[in-house]
Amino acid sequence: MVNEVNEAFSRQSENFDDYEEKNKILKWMRSITQRHLFRHLKKGDVILELNAGTGIDAVYLGNMGFRIHCIDIAEGMIKKLGDKIDRLRLNKLVSYQVLSFTDLDRLENRSFDYIFSNFGGVNCADDLSLIFSQFREILKPGGKVTMVIIPPFCPWETALILKGQIKTAFRRMKKRGIWANVEGIRFPVFYYSVSETIKALGRDYQIIELQGLASISPPPYMENFPKRYPRIYKRLTYWDEKLSHFFPFNRYADHFILTAEFKPK
Repeated sequence: MVNEVNEAFSRQSENFDDYEEKNKILKWMRSITQRHLFRHLKKGDVILELNAGTGIDAVYLGNMGFRIHCIDIAEGMIKKLGDKIDRLRLNKLVSYQVLSFTDLDRLENRSFDYIFSNFGGVNCADDLSLIFSQFREILKPGGKVTMVIIPPFCPWETALILKGQIKTAFRRMKKRGIWANVEGIRFPVFYYSVSETIKALGRDYQIIELQGLASISPPPYMENFPKRYPRIYKRLTYWDEKLSHFFPFNRYADHFILTAEFKPK
């Protein structure tokens, strides 16, 4: 499925930035993720970003003075990222290469303080442990990992059963994943719970923060909600932020953010 994912997200790269700029929910979710990162990043950290897309987070981190190496399997995404880095003159801080997160042995840089993946990029893998097991060779002891992952249960999505959309309401709960359709190209995606993610990381990690992302407020594909109900949306995101670290809101959401420290035994 490598070729399908490459083609799908390369096509999506053409309007990826414009879509985010117009999607208030997505922009809010990214801001929450970036604040989460800055609670754990230290000055001088060298970062590896998996599935970096068009480099929205990379530009943000580069402008904050961090060195970051970006990888993505989609050639179109990396092309957009590279053009952006050249235009903003961030070449000394942001590097990039076309690479899958299953091939980290081919990284140009082999030593990092921090590994980061945003917005469910790793949900394209059918086995998280195959990704995480590679971190041991490239992550420094005491380094940190932040993964933003799509779980099997999202309250807003499950509530669609009330509208008779039963297939959509329970689609995430299929153990063998579902077929996603991006720009007309189909490929499988898989959903992982917090416990499954922690198990895949293994015993060499200590979980230091777990946060829900869009548990009380709607997911980003409901982009018209903030326009139709601005006051309600503002109130929902307020409570989302207040409760995002507490059970069940830190596990059952559109995404969850998990940060762990690498403590090899």
